[in-house]
Amino acid sequence: MKKNKLNTTDFSKDIKRISIDVFKEHPYKSYNYKQIIKKFQQEPFFEEAAVFLAALEEEQLRKLTINCIEELAIAGDLEETDRGKYRLFPTEHFINGKIDIVSNGNAYVINEEFEEDIFIAKTHTLNAMNGDLVKVSLYARKKGSRSEGEVVEVLERSKTEFVGTIQISDRFAFLTSDNPRNKVDIFIPLNKLNGATQGAKAVAKIIEWNPEAKNPSGEIIKVLGFPGENNAEMDAILIEYGFPLSFPTDVEKEAEEIPYKIPKKELLSRRDFKKIPTFTIDPVDAKDFDDALSVQKLPNGNYEVGIHIADVSFYVQPGTPLDIEGFNRATSIYLVDRVIPMLPEKLSNMVCSLRPGEDKLCYSAVFEIAEDAEIINEWFGRTVIHSQRRFSYEEAQLVIETGEGDMLEEIQTLQKLALLLRKKRFQNGAITFDKVEVKFKLDEAGMPIGVYLKESKDSNKLIEDFMLLANRRVAEFVGKKLAQEKGKEYPFVYRVHDSPSSEKLANFSVFAGRFGHTINTKSDKDIAHSLNKLMKEIKGTKEQNVLEQLAIRTMAKAIYTTNNIGHYGLAFDYYTHFTSPIRRYPDVMVHRLLDHYLHNGKPVKADEIQAQCKHSTDMEIRASEAERASIKFKQVQYMIGHEGEVFDGLISGVTEWGLYVELIDNKCEGLIRVRDLDDDFYELDEKNYCLIGRKNHRKFQLGDTVKVQLKTADLARKQIDFILDDPNRLPDSFSREPSNSNFKHFGESSFKPNHGSKPEKKHKGKSKGKPKKSRW
Repeated sequence: MKKNKLNTTDFSKDIKRISIDVFKEHPYKSYNYKQIIKKFQQEPFFEEAAVFLAALEEEQLRKLTINCIEELAIAGDLEETDRGKYRLFPTEHFINGKIDIVSNGNAYVINEEFEEDIFIAKTHTLNAMNGDLVKVSLYARKKGSRSEGEVVEVLERSKTEFVGTIQISDRFAFLTSDNPRNKVDIFIPLNKLNGATQGAKAVAKIIEWNPEAKNPSGEIIKVLGFPGENNAEMDAILIEYGFPLSFPTDVEKEAEEIPYKIPKKELLSRRDFKKIPTFTIDPVDAKDFDDALSVQKLPNGNYEVGIHIADVSFYVQPGTPLDIEGFNRATSIYLVDRVIPMLPEKLSNMVCSLRPGEDKLCYSAVFEIAEDAEIINEWFGRTVIHSQRRFSYEEAQLVIETGEGDMLEEIQTLQKLALLLRKKRFQNGAITFDKVEVKFKLDEAGMPIGVYLKESKDSNKLIEDFMLLANRRVAEFVGKKLAQEKGKEYPFVYRVHDSPSSEKLANFSVFAGRFGHTINTKSDKDIAHSLNKLMKEIKGTKEQNVLEQLAIRTMAKAIYTTNNIGHYGLAFDYYTHFTSPIRRYPDVMVHRLLDHYLHNGKPVKADEIQAQCKHSTDMEIRASEAERASIKFKQVQYMIGHEGEVFDGLISGVTEWGLYVELIDNKCEGLIRVRDLDDDFYELDEKNYCLIGRKNHRKFQLGDTVKVQLKTADLARKQIDFILDDPNRLPDSFSREPSNSNFKHFGESSFKPNHGSKPEKKHKGKSKGKPKKSRW
């Protein structure tokens, strides 16, 4: 039914007023008219906007909203940031944020409320160091230009301790930071060297930094050794990423006071699984056994499967030194040659670890499962178990493959159920990345003497399937079942994974097509089935590692949060981390929250849990970066002594400063610098991920195979440099004609592995005048 004709100007005041309220909700965010209209239809604006939304036809609403926004801009209430996009006109010209300094000294300040990063020229960073919280004075900005400003105050230092190399002169000394983003050397008085000698790798603590002084002053607090020494370099990586080398005294003391023997009262208060067949499956060198499985057949023909998780929350009480240290670390760190545990070894390797032949306290998820893997019943609670057998993955795999060995019936039953659970997951749209893991063989001194590839087999997947089951059902219990029963929300820790952008998927689809593969992007299930098919097709091919890496980077990053949006990659509506509390603090949080709600506890404060989730995500990222840095160091170590040798490689990255090449046999990665491609002047073609010669149109493209010669393996820079073995040899994608493809590029924010120093870092928002670059 057509609406009556009316005077639309009657609603102008309301539309302007509510529009201003929308902009005030996020003062630094830009909106176009479509986004404003969408906001009108949502809380908290819908109630006030309901009258004109009901009265106006769609076209009337569109025109009137556009007019009102333009009038607000003319009046000075809004500013146009881009064509058709507006934000609230700033009433103050200062903003606080975290500074991100790139390798050429320029910087960007990041504020979550601000839609784009603020560019800071290297001459205007004051004395800020990378990661500091700073106050920025914003410059006046022209329409369509990027936001710029200058640092006027350092509000909070992200760190005060830095790793570097000592340089000593007659009257003073300096510590030169290992991190290329830290451009400032730290002045060290000779009486503050504390035993450090020329060229040593050490840790300096900044004591003071006069704003008028060019360099901060500090003292040496720890001497690590010398550059290139294994322990010195590993310790340096940990310190650089903010992880301590040891536990505080009060934490160690509290851990030592925890008895090995379980109190009898505690044993009697728990559900007893000691007589039910139970075992663990872990890496051969593991000591921290987080999880165990039990299984028995029930009289009705179904199976009772127990997923038993170390009850860390019983031993680590909230607010204690152990708990505070565990929260601060948030995760264990797995470097190439060592594990830095989240909790002291007495807990992680002894008291909490589900060692065979010992009674152990657990928090368990117990399921009654039918022959077709349908979940009939579930139970969550505290238990006591007694593991009869500790399997390595290799030992369990042998039982699965040969049909012989310890606990054969139990393993075969669980394998049968795991296959059914896995099949259902993939039918629902889950995506699998069976990525080959590269491992180093190390000698007693920690030197790499070989490389081997580790694949995920059925024994790995069996454990994974039951851990996924427990994680999903715990999250469903709190987020869905409990919420429906009680009629209210219960804040919880979720592990969420957002869907990838359609642009990233489309771009990846085109690139995969270069190798003859097709990705269907019509629906989530189509995408999942296509990616799973791709992973099978590329297994064992030369392009496997590149396509796996790029497919993974196409996906969003999983995070911890109280805001549940589901897990895209697993195709779960509810998901959490419940199964590894020895090495992940969020799992400890989940145990505590689950127990609290099972005992009729009231909903906790979501803001407090969210802050802990964010910290856990941040620390997880830092741990991953530290782990990658240790792998890179071992790659360089491994390649030393092979200078001049020739290797087959795959171009794994393309930038304006060169080509990254991954060696096919050992997966070590290095750089062919543009200056070493001296047969032509090469330019970056961002749309096609390649470098093209200006005169001869020779092309080097992502995924091409090339023969390279090792030029240098530099431990100090942690950099491997290659040159082409035969400069006249044409790569796979050689063409005498420049490509005219319209393939859009991913951009650094989408596909940017960590490769050390770069000329510039690409940030969100417009950036006119910055050099072009593309990096996968």
